[in-house]
Amino acid sequence: MDRSYPRVTVSKKCERFIKGGHVWVYHDEIRDIDGSYENGDIVDVLTEKGRYLGSGYINDNSKIRVRIISKNANDKFDEAFYRRRIDYALDYRMTVMGEDFSSCRLIFGEADSFPGLTVDKFENVLVTQVLSLGIDRIKEMLFRNLVESLRERGYTIDAIYERNDVKVRELEGLKEYKGFYPMEGLRTDLSGEVIITENGIRYNVDYIEGQKTGFFLDQKYNRRAVAKIARGKRVLDCFTHTGAFALNAAQTAEHVTAVDISQTAIDMAKRNAELNGITNMDFVTANVFELLTQAENEHRRDWDMIILDPPAFTKSRSTARSAERGYKEINLKAMKLLPRGGYLATCSCSHFMPDEQFRKMLISAAADANVSLRQIECRQQGPDHPILWGVDETDYLKFYIFQVV
Repeated sequence: MDRSYPRVTVSKKCERFIKGGHVWVYHDEIRDIDGSYENGDIVDVLTEKGRYLGSGYINDNSKIRVRIISKNANDKFDEAFYRRRIDYALDYRMTVMGEDFSSCRLIFGEADSFPGLTVDKFENVLVTQVLSLGIDRIKEMLFRNLVESLRERGYTIDAIYERNDVKVRELEGLKEYKGFYPMEGLRTDLSGEVIITENGIRYNVDYIEGQKTGFFLDQKYNRRAVAKIARGKRVLDCFTHTGAFALNAAQTAEHVTAVDISQTAIDMAKRNAELNGITNMDFVTANVFELLTQAENEHRRDWDMIILDPPAFTKSRSTARSAERGYKEINLKAMKLLPRGGYLATCSCSHFMPDEQFRKMLISAAADANVSLRQIECRQQGPDHPILWGVDETDYLKFYIFQVV
């Protein structure tokens, strides 16, 4: 194999993972490196017998030493290569999202062979996050081609906003910051808010101060599923954030109570309700754990349906067990608060809480609450956040709707 890239030899364990679909090489799986490089350069990954496994970005600062971007030895990593990848990603979204393409995730990191890159489209604004050095070094070329490819498809982009204000960038030797990306033809003076429409509901998205990129697009179709079940019911939406589940439920429900510990989130949820002329809602700023505990102690039966959409309780395997206790506590309390025949929508957005563990937790909570769960829906993230088999990190969202009997 006549190639000019440095050669990284990996263990048999790593070889099995890569052949099984994974695209990360951890530092302790490297057996030898032949050739000089700078962090962020492309290297070839080889088996102990010298067989080609893939090529990717190397970074000595990271525990993820190599992030593979291709397993084709014939690929040339020029601008045309990356443009094809961008076109593939956009063509895929236009196919699977259809009329929902106006606001969706355009690039989902490893699932689109852009390791560490997230791009969300909120109407005419792109919000990006770069978590790998290799991508950071070529982002100008990527952003330019992304805007050009969208324009060729009839979509005008007014601005790109970078949400690189996350600590994980430090693990790659990158600085934290956020701000408009300067590019010819794009604006850098926008307010930071944009109105999007999802499932017929309009939202103010604050992509400068909001969580992550400003709005959680991955639950789009799960929220639609909740609206179907909520018809005519009294609904409690816990961890409402900016009110997305609550507003979907309010389209059909008798009444919805939206709860979040963040006053900023509650204020935005109220604005979103007003934007849609929705009046069958009230809003509570409170700690969900405390609110559920108080309702349980008071033996209240105020709700026919409870929605649990908490933030990730764990961001590492080391805290998965304590996170499981948190998930069980809120689900157990919700099951106790619902009348027989009531409905529970519950989810976890942490890939460190695998589906099997989440299901076991729900079984345990149901046993402790002395109820049975009749499954209505078992769902995951929307198809604009595709799950790449073999890369468990892309399979993160668990979403269930049950009748509690």
